Amino acid sequence: MAPRGVSPLVGVLCLLVVTVALAATVLVAVPVGSAPEPTVATFDAAADPTGEIRVTHTGGDVIDPEALDVRVRVDGEPLAEQPPVPFFSAGGFESAPTGAFNSATTTAWRVGETASFRTAGTNGPSIDPGDTVTIRLSVEGYSVAELEVTA
Repeated sequence: MAPRGVSPLVGVLCLLVVTVALAATVLVAVPVGSAPEPTVATFDAAADPTGEIRVTHTGGDVIDPEALDVRVRVDGEPLAEQPPVPFFSAGGFESAPTGAFNSATTTAWRVGETASFRTAGTNGPSIDPGDTVTIRLSVEGYSVAELEVTA
């Protein structure tokens, strides 16, 4: 029989061994640092005073339209309504965007393909001749491109 002072120490050591073994099991089962690789792609853009914005995928990774986020500014001021890409009909935009911006698109956005949408007259600021239009593209929260064009 062990002396009274040794029993609590043995109990604490057993609990410590069990805790370390469980922690090691969890570390092996859960991968650490498995963040997705950021998308790398290049684009070209155009905007005109009719409110049409066109973006062409010119190189790099294919883009999943469902993971895409588009933000537009005109002379530094964000549009009141931003395009909820992909979409078909949305407040602040004319219906039927094209390419990867259209919700009917079932394939990834590939090199050489152009996507476009047109702002509605109710969405401001309007795009006037000479305005600087900035289009920011993000995929899964990662900024992919910021394109600046003159209307």
